[in-house]
Amino acid sequence: MNEKIQNELEEELKEEYDLSQLKNPVRGKYHQRYKSGYSVNIHHEDGTTTVENFPKQDDVIVLDPDVKQYFPNSEAVNSTLRSLIKLIPQKS
Repeated sequence: MNEKIQNELEEELKEEYDLSQLKNPVRGKYHQRYKSGYSVNIHHEDGTTTVENFPKQDDVIVLDPDVKQYFPNSEAVNSTLRSLIKLIPQKS
């Protein structure tokens, strides 16, 4: 991992997330599994368990850290892209 990315990660992470003890930290380790869909078991206080399924995600877009600083949420990204779309000449 290059030094710039490492520094950005360290600045982004909260103090309570101490990753220094990890032998081989990997950013995006579960990315492919996430994209293919997954299930979460939810254990309730009454002893029951429910399963929540999250379908395959083909439309996930990851912003680089330098771009992300300008777009705090999906609404900001979508609003900006809609403004740019208006500038694209429409073919008839």
